Amino acid sequence: MLFSLRRLEAINIAYGEAAGDGALEEVASRIQHFASEELDGPWQLARAGGGSFLLVANEACSRERWQLVADQLADLISRPIAVPTGVLRLSPRVALIRALTDESVDSMLDRLGHALQEASEQQGQRLAWADGEVTPPGHSSAQLEADLLGAIDRDEIEVLFQPQFNLEDDSLTGAEALARWNHPELGRIGAGALFSIAERADHIGPLSRHIAAKALAAASEWPGDLRLSINVTPADLAFGSYVRQMLDLIRESGFPLRRLTLEVTEQALISDIAMAADMMAEFSAQGIRIALDDFGAGFCNFRYLKVLPMHYLKLDRSMIEGVTTDKRDVAVLRAIVAMAEALDLKVIAEGIEEEAQRVVAKREGCGFYQGFLRAQPMSAALFQKLAGSEA
Repeated sequence: MLFSLRRLEAINIAYGEAAGDGALEEVASRIQHFASEELDGPWQLARAGGGSFLLVANEACSRERWQLVADQLADLISRPIAVPTGVLRLSPRVALIRALTDESVDSMLDRLGHALQEASEQQGQRLAWADGEVTPPGHSSAQLEADLLGAIDRDEIEVLFQPQFNLEDDSLTGAEALARWNHPELGRIGAGALFSIAERADHIGPLSRHIAAKALAAASEWPGDLRLSINVTPADLAFGSYVRQMLDLIRESGFPLRRLTLEVTEQALISDIAMAADMMAEFSAQGIRIALDDFGAGFCNFRYLKVLPMHYLKLDRSMIEGVTTDKRDVAVLRAIVAMAEALDLKVIAEGIEEEAQRVVAKREGCGFYQGFLRAQPMSAALFQKLAGSEA
C-alpha cells in the first residue's frame, strides 16, 4: 500500500520544516509498530519521497483483509501528533494493490501511483484499489497513452467474438464483441488494460466507436439471426450524442437493429441514471435489446430493473463459480432467475467453464450462456466459420 500525507507542505510553512520532519518520523514509527504486530509474513516499509510511504507485505492476504489493514493504519496515522510547536493532524490517502502473478515492481508502482491520484482527486475518498490490469513491462502509462492515440489509425485494435449459446439445445445464438490491442512491441493487451489506458488518455469515446464499427461490419456478414452484443462504457452514456452516433454506425453497417444487444454495466449507470434511462429507451424503441451486464458483481441496485428498459440479465461469473458445490450459490441463482422471469427478462450465464456448471444453469432456468466450456474469444474469421458450420 502507498500512503500520501496531505497538508504536509502547509505544516512545513506554518510550523517549520523541523515540525514536518518530526511528523514524518512519528508516522514511520506508527506504521512500523503496527506492521510488526499485525502482519504475519515478512514486510518492508520505505519512504517514497515527500510525504509518501510504501508498505509491502509478503503473505497470504485477502482483498478484504488488506483493506482492513489500510483502514486501521489510516486511522492510526490520523491521530494527533505532538510537536514542539503544537499538535498536528495528518490526513492520509492510501492506494492498495495485490500483486498479480509475475508482475514487475515498475508495473505495481505505476498502478499504485494512478490509484493514489484517483483517491486524492475524489472528495472524501481515503482508500483506492489499483486497477486489476498489469502495466506491460518496458512502457510507462504515459507512453502507452501516446501509443493508443495512433493505434486506431494503424489498425492495431482487433475485435474478437465470444460465442453465446442457447442452453436449451446448445445452438449458437450470437457473440459478444471484445477488444484487444495488438501492440507492435508489447504484443496483445487485453480489454481491461486497453480501456484503462484509454480512460487516462481521454480517448474512450473514439475507441468505443471504432470497436462498435468493426464489430458491426463483421457481424453484417453473419448468417441467419445471430445476435451481436456490444459493451457500452460509462463514457458512452455521458456523451450527449451517443445514441445518434451509434444509430448512424448501425445503419451504415447494414446490421439489423433487432439483432443487436447493448450490454450496460452497473458502473456505467451510476453517474446519471435518468439520462441512461432516456438513452436506453431510445435504443429500445428502435428494436435494440438491452442487457444489464455483470449482474451480481457490484451492488445489484434493483432500482435499475425498475426504471430501465432491460431485456436480459447477464450474470457475472462470480454468480456461477460455486453452483456445483455450494447450495447457497444455487439458491441465489434460483432467486435471480425467478426475479428475472417475473420481470420478463432472459438470463445469460457468463463464465461457464465446466459441464456441471452448464447443467445447473440450464436446470435453474437460465436461457443462454457463454464461456470457455464451448468456446474462447475468437477472431472474426473463426467466428464466421463457426457460424457457417452451425447454420
